[in-house]
Amino acid sequence: MASTQPVAASSGVDVKASPMAKSTEPNRNPKYDPKKPHIADQPMTRKNWYKMVNWLNVYMIGVVPLMGCIAAVWTPLQWKTLIFAVGYYYCTGLGITAGYHRLWAHRSYSASVPLELFLAFCGAGAVEGSIRWWSRDHRAHHRYTDTDKDPYSVRKGLLYSHLGWMIMKQNPKRVGRTDISDLNENWVVVAQHKHYLKALIFAGIIFPTIVAGLCWGDFMGGFVYAGILRIFFVQQATFCVNSLAHWIGEQPFDDRNSPRDHVFTALMTLGEGYHNFHHEFPSDYRNALEWFQYDPTKWFIWSMKQLGLAYDLKQFRANEIEKGRVQQQQKKLDQARSKLDWGIPLENLPVLEWDEYKEQCANGRGLILVAGVVHDVTAFIEEHPGGKAMIKSGIGKDATAEFNGAIYMHSNAAHNLLSTMRVGVLRGGSEVEIWKRSQREKKDVQFVKDEEGNKIIRAGNQITKIVEPVVSAGAA
Repeated sequence: MASTQPVAASSGVDVKASPMAKSTEPNRNPKYDPKKPHIADQPMTRKNWYKMVNWLNVYMIGVVPLMGCIAAVWTPLQWKTLIFAVGYYYCTGLGITAGYHRLWAHRSYSASVPLELFLAFCGAGAVEGSIRWWSRDHRAHHRYTDTDKDPYSVRKGLLYSHLGWMIMKQNPKRVGRTDISDLNENWVVVAQHKHYLKALIFAGIIFPTIVAGLCWGDFMGGFVYAGILRIFFVQQATFCVNSLAHWIGEQPFDDRNSPRDHVFTALMTLGEGYHNFHHEFPSDYRNALEWFQYDPTKWFIWSMKQLGLAYDLKQFRANEIEKGRVQQQQKKLDQARSKLDWGIPLENLPVLEWDEYKEQCANGRGLILVAGVVHDVTAFIEEHPGGKAMIKSGIGKDATAEFNGAIYMHSNAAHNLLSTMRVGVLRGGSEVEIWKRSQREKKDVQFVKDEEGNKIIRAGNQITKIVEPVVSAGAA
């Protein structure tokens, strides 16, 4: 989810007046000698390490919260302030999840101007950068997930994706390009970006201090708890989407990239923890599909629609969602199947003539023919559950009918076990035609290849399993 940077990219540039207004990139204004490598691309040494650190972010993310914790030691927490701080936490959190993320970064729904203004104000109060900057980096994150162009790739480490990418300087030219022309045409986004520094100070600190102070006389409590510490918790929750949501959980829709679904991350991030679903279907206004899954951001957007403040809520078709789920389930099944012994593939077996088959049996080899496939059961004769006499009666004959119900309808496990005893295919005969037809129609045995090019069997029925027992000329 979130690209988050406390006071970043809020230079006060007039986006509307700037030539960057029509560009697909934000005004990062990188000031460095093009002939000299960017500081982020230079090796860290004792002399230059401090130049690699983004000290403003270190101050905002680390020093300020630490000061708040120290101040909390001698600042009593009133219950009214606590309730207000929690409520404002949810408001500013929704400013990020429902506003910055689902509305502006992914355009998963449309909002009325009053709702946009509310979300822009609350988002500024979270102190995570302007809408324009935040959405630009988040779109790059989706477009270049887990690559060097991903601004907060978890492939560089859990700590890097959580905090490192903000406290260490990045080469702006290494971040992938994205289109933000739609944001440059939105006056709410442009105004918030232009006046972001003032907006974050007012919404982040002054507003909660004034509310607590004027309403119940707790100016200091409002400043410490509803201001500084609330900002700290909102930021850390957002950072968890960059880190934990790419680290722990399941991948029910696709496992090629790192995003994962986990209820713990969802609880921490107002519903953004169903991240595997989100990366597969980013324009869906939901992150959680089921009604019982925790996604207050989805519930908020839906409620705004009922009030007439939000509209055009986007959802991926259920059929396409289920396709992704089934494909991932099949992929996991294929991976499990690839570790099992399914016997030698039919096309790799030697072709035997009937006389050759009979001759080998006469020479003492325990061969049985089932559905045109020759099986060596010599080592299994003593273990046969039906007794030695029963299995010996099929040696040197066509036992297709007997194996499929004329004497006993063998179980699925028996067919699976029999497949591991394949040694050849008989040339000619009705059984071989059954095998050929099953391959043509892909009814009984389907061969596909896994990601490494190895063949995988997806079999509803084994080749030896005949729905209607055939009459064999050589049956005893």
